[in-house]
Amino acid sequence: MYRFFYAPNSCSLASHIALEQAGAAYEAIKVNLGTNEQREDKYLSINPKGRVPVLAAPDGILTENLAILVYISQTFPEARLAPLDDPFASAQVLSFCTYLSSTVHVAHAHGARGYRWADDPVAVSEMKRKTPETMGECFEMIETKLFKGPWVMGEDYSISDIYLFTIATWLEADGVDPARFPKVHEHRTRMLSDPIVKKVIAAQ
Repeated sequence: MYRFFYAPNSCSLASHIALEQAGAAYEAIKVNLGTNEQREDKYLSINPKGRVPVLAAPDGILTENLAILVYISQTFPEARLAPLDDPFASAQVLSFCTYLSSTVHVAHAHGARGYRWADDPVAVSEMKRKTPETMGECFEMIETKLFKGPWVMGEDYSISDIYLFTIATWLEADGVDPARFPKVHEHRTRMLSDPIVKKVIAAQ
């Protein structure tokens, strides 16, 4: 059985959904970010980065959402969470998810956790002020250039959909009106109606 470390209202929601979609046997362990549990020695001995998610797998510890999502899709191929038999299509999925991880998530973090990049309160405030603009630009790119429909990569559901849904749930908190992006908004609504997504959100 896997052990999965997560925190509510964080990016770990994506890996949590993927585990359920794959039908994996796992134990979900909540990490309380509000009390800085992720900075305690016990947790740092598992993940020195002090972040979530973490997946304790038979071969060792995996960190970073994207790595965990890819691992789940490869370990449970019957779940069809990635086009494993098509190298180019798989690379396209990875390209989209990398954009979410390296660009969109970072744009969000500048608003929510600006203290990671600056100590000056004015600089932190400025990063937060700019977040609606930067997140809006990211989702404009997704809406008009990257989203194929009906799912992110076209006809087939994949880890791209799970990851996009997770980050799209942050739009309102980032000061962005999701109605600006009809395709992404409809996708988020559809994901919210999925029984597995509902189950994971309720569990968290």
